[in-house]
Amino acid sequence: MNQLTGSLYDAIEPERIEQVLPPSRERRRLRAYILLLCVDAALIHLCFALAAFAYEGVWWTERTMLAAQAMLPVFMTIALYNKTYSGTALREWTFAVRQALTALAVSAALINFLAFYTKSNAEFSRGSVTLGLILTAIALVAVRRLATVFVERYWGGATVNQLIIDDGGVPFTLPRATTISAQRYGLDATSRDPFMLDRLGKLLRYQEKVIVSCPRERHAAWSFLLKSAGVNGEIASEPIADLGALGINSYEGANNTTLVVSRGPLGLRSRVAKRLFDLVVAGVALVVLSPLLLFVALRIKLEDGGSILFVQRRLGRGNQFFDMYKFRSMRPGKLDADGAKSTARNDDRVTKIGAFMRRTSIDELPQLLNVLKGEMSIVGPRPHALGSRANDKYFWEVDAQYWARHCLKPGLTGLAQVRGHRGATVQEKDLTDRLQSDLEYVAGWSLRRDLEIVLATVSVLNHDRAY
Repeated sequence: MNQLTGSLYDAIEPERIEQVLPPSRERRRLRAYILLLCVDAALIHLCFALAAFAYEGVWWTERTMLAAQAMLPVFMTIALYNKTYSGTALREWTFAVRQALTALAVSAALINFLAFYTKSNAEFSRGSVTLGLILTAIALVAVRRLATVFVERYWGGATVNQLIIDDGGVPFTLPRATTISAQRYGLDATSRDPFMLDRLGKLLRYQEKVIVSCPRERHAAWSFLLKSAGVNGEIASEPIADLGALGINSYEGANNTTLVVSRGPLGLRSRVAKRLFDLVVAGVALVVLSPLLLFVALRIKLEDGGSILFVQRRLGRGNQFFDMYKFRSMRPGKLDADGAKSTARNDDRVTKIGAFMRRTSIDELPQLLNVLKGEMSIVGPRPHALGSRANDKYFWEVDAQYWARHCLKPGLTGLAQVRGHRGATVQEKDLTDRLQSDLEYVAGWSLRRDLEIVLATVSVLNHDRAY
């Protein structure tokens, strides 16, 4: 286990990694989007009310406000899909104005079309509605201009985190991006050392775009790492075929051309949907299962007086380490912190209550806490311990694609598990079967599939390979 001593990890203090890069700007943008949504909804109502007062002398007339309330959900739907609420709209006010006015015009046309065919035009005041639309358009333009001024003044014009990794390639600069040296942080693209990958994962954790400038011979290695990290990754220009490039980007300045080699597996809406699903399922499960959890905890304590939980370092999203919780199923003196030895049938390390828990998968339930903390998901590739092996090889030595499974959060259950790929990994095929399922899940994620996997998990909780 000398390969896993952690010396590389300890050489770079985690504090230095946390200090060099700004915190995530994603939550800040989400708050800005929600605020803009609320402001737009209020402005549409206010502008139509003012139009009614100016045109008819009556504040908030029913027939004018009916038009505003009918148009609002249509406007919001179109605006959400045409990027009226996006990072680009926060940075570039001309783009923001164009998208907002487009959403307003299309929604007004749709409502007018509907009113014509339902013969309800007479219920609207044409003068008040027209004036309301004009006032709304002026208000939307003003708000977009103020929003970009605010972003420039208080956010320094940066709405996304962009990182440039200098690994000895051509000079590359980008406004408002952070540049770090690969050498300074011990980043070796050709290494598959898990401690180096954990360090890289921490550096990329809050980055929404990562650009690597490196010599040609390291392009393929960096391309693989960026894909495995699940980030929007680019390589300073090289042949597309060699890197599996997805597109080309050009930036201001000489030689500032990159090839897009990776995109995060899930967009913002998908990540929000998956996170909400995780929180709802984990929260409900903890409440419903709390009597069982308390009973199991008491049985573990009464059997040998040892700790209730077993905390083990596992590989998570972006190949970062995290501490995973399980109910302790082995005797206190025989715990396997690195996971070097798979549990076998009739394993003498397993306690009596532990054998029952492992057979029924109850020992995994404390990972609901990992889900609430955001370290895991309800569904995803199962997290592995650093010392896990198949045929006496570390998992990443069996198949280099192993690291690619970590572009999503690890799961409490997964596609591999419901297909029966679980238990000890004695042969290399035991790992490759799971890896194939994990990569299939990553490539074809959907919320519906997550729900199907959760339901299918119920039928495989008690499994002949669970010991």
